[in-house]
Amino acid sequence: MKSSLLMNFSLDKENKKIKVEREFAAPVASVWAAWTESKILDQWWAPKPWQAKTKKMDFTEGGYWLYAMVGPDGTEHYARADYKSINPLKSFSAQDAFCDPDGNLNPTFPRSTWTNNFTTSSDKTLVSIEIQYDKLEDLETIIEMGFKEGFTAALENLDELFQS
Repeated sequence: MKSSLLMNFSLDKENKKIKVEREFAAPVASVWAAWTESKILDQWWAPKPWQAKTKKMDFTEGGYWLYAMVGPDGTEHYARADYKSINPLKSFSAQDAFCDPDGNLNPTFPRSTWTNNFTTSSDKTLVSIEIQYDKLEDLETIIEMGFKEGFTAALENLDELFQS
């Protein structure tokens, strides 16, 4: 079933950014928790049939989230998000990168900086996401890897979580 909730995905190649606006039928406290608590992130972050598995999470400025995307065959791809700023229930930013199981960054893949803003209106919450890359080639690499499709599918998983 197609959702009637807002979903905008745009590329700003001139400024090396991906912009996503996504609305959820849930109060801001629930949406915030879904983005900042590992037990909830693990339930939706990976596009099916993949699963997210948190190895370590410290949601504080200077802390990080180390997690794996686990494929149906058990293959694990690790990433980490280093939290830069946190304004509870309003916004947070993190630097995202692929890494090994110990959290050591993989320099062959691009890093990005995510800024997530949470806005509430009545019974809905809008998450505005801006993903900044250092180089246009980095943004294009991520798009070629299927980021739009994978992230869209993950956000749909979050819709299902709020409906249950």
